[in-house]
Amino acid sequence: MQPFSVAPVTLEGEHARLAPLTDEHAAALLEAGRDPDVWRYMNSPPPRTVEDLRTWMARALAAGQPQVPLVIIHRGSGRPAGSTRYFDIRVEHRALEIGHTWLGREFQRTPVNTECKLLLLRHAFETLGAYRVQFKTDARNGQSQRALERIGAVKEGVLRRHVVLWDGYVRDSVYYSVIDSDWPIVRGRLEGLLHRTASRT
Repeated sequence: MQPFSVAPVTLEGEHARLAPLTDEHAAALLEAGRDPDVWRYMNSPPPRTVEDLRTWMARALAAGQPQVPLVIIHRGSGRPAGSTRYFDIRVEHRALEIGHTWLGREFQRTPVNTECKLLLLRHAFETLGAYRVQFKTDARNGQSQRALERIGAVKEGVLRRHVVLWDGYVRDSVYYSVIDSDWPIVRGRLEGLLHRTASRT
């Protein structure tokens, strides 16, 4: 079996392109993330300046654990729409987490969001050979939980008082996973959702 080597990558879709996050994306990402609600469930305060955004990027790129931060590019306009990443990469177990994901308000509930999940999961299972991909959400974020359940991710449980957020709120985290045997069904659901979402735009 091939090594489980999670490295910076560019993933191309019809509506979205994922590429390694670099400093050149800072100003455009600041514009995409202007709405403070975009950052409501994130573990960092809403950036107000390019320097704030660069500080957030520096933390993502220099984190202690192996991770792969990516910028989400809207293919139609060529503009950065948000960010996501692979992290909590456990090479010996062929497992990782997808998260730290945010999209600017205008790109939410569009094909960009659905295609990002499809691209990330397809790369994890079909190229890297992952056994497990996990997600976690703030217990208050019902929208994210419904979206994960809609594609067939399995709810595994709640870690209570799990993370202290930047504003001092102590959140509960709801964990979901997709494993390799789930992937064919999840892929079919994502492709169906992507087709339906794209046909409405």
